[in-house]
Amino acid sequence: MIDLYRVLPEEMDELVKTLEQPRYRADQLLQALYHESTKDIASLHHLPSEMRDKLSAAGYAVGSASEVHRVVSEDGNTTKLLLRLTDGTLVETVLMQYMSKGKGHPRSTVCVSTQVGCAMGCTFCATGQMGFERNLKAEEIVAQVLHFTSILRERREHVTNLVFMGMGEPLANYSETIRAVRILTHARAFGLGQRHITISTVGVMQGIDKLAEEDLQIGLAISLHAPNDKLRKKLVPTAGPNSVGDLIAATRSYFKKTGRRVTLEYAMIDGVNDSPEIAAELAALLKGNGAHVNLIPVNPTAGGFERPKWKRITEFERILKESDVNCTVRVEKGSEISAACGQLRTDMAKNF
Repeated sequence: MIDLYRVLPEEMDELVKTLEQPRYRADQLLQALYHESTKDIASLHHLPSEMRDKLSAAGYAVGSASEVHRVVSEDGNTTKLLLRLTDGTLVETVLMQYMSKGKGHPRSTVCVSTQVGCAMGCTFCATGQMGFERNLKAEEIVAQVLHFTSILRERREHVTNLVFMGMGEPLANYSETIRAVRILTHARAFGLGQRHITISTVGVMQGIDKLAEEDLQIGLAISLHAPNDKLRKKLVPTAGPNSVGDLIAATRSYFKKTGRRVTLEYAMIDGVNDSPEIAAELAALLKGNGAHVNLIPVNPTAGGFERPKWKRITEFERILKESDVNCTVRVEKGSEISAACGQLRTDMAKNF
């Protein structure tokens, strides 16, 4: 079966043509898929029954995931879903909401997964420690967003941002990730603005170079975590011998080609990479680079790492800022429901 959520609008035009239907049927189909919470072929009521029958006969279906578990944080602003894909595989995805100071809609960011598990093996990340199972297809990535779209529609709210920071390494599943991005940003499909999307990578250099050539105005976040190769190798076992230098060069190259500032993610781990000396080394490395550093106090995982004391975090931040390095401390959401950065791990939920 071919999931219609995999089909780009231009491909949908061709599909409708092969079914001997007028072109406007493609727009009707896209409208139903992305704005009306369509569940199956039979519910495409705007289409004539003959066309629905032809779609089914040609092997097309709607929907590639079903919700099997939902957990919401105490403040109600973070929701984690466990989804079951058509082959029985489980994947987690998260909605984070940031309430507006006025009466407007909240900023609603969906954190999507691109793989089941991850092969990068980062020592402080729960997903990295569960190993790699398989890549997700574009339609399985899109499905995560649409599940939250349906939830938000009931509240008269909508998805405002996407971050590819869930399970897996997006640039190790490059073609499916980019297909999903193009579907989610296409004006005739989901229609989210490209500048509202960020892809995070632990440092897949070939993928970063390809992404810069895609003519997409999306943000890039690179997981740095250390100012030198020796320390980074301990935290990111798959890192190459010159990974820090390569990544710093990549931030400059990406900005030059796209005009989009790169964010450097830095997971702060107590007693590992949080000392004033390491902060000074990082400041010297990044001075004049122009990238933005996102300091992320590490979240509790099975790895046993702990986040630094708040005084230690603010001292690290101060040292960077005094060297004119742009930085902020990320306000984490959902750690109490294991929905924060580095906490997604579906092998803990196999009983669902």
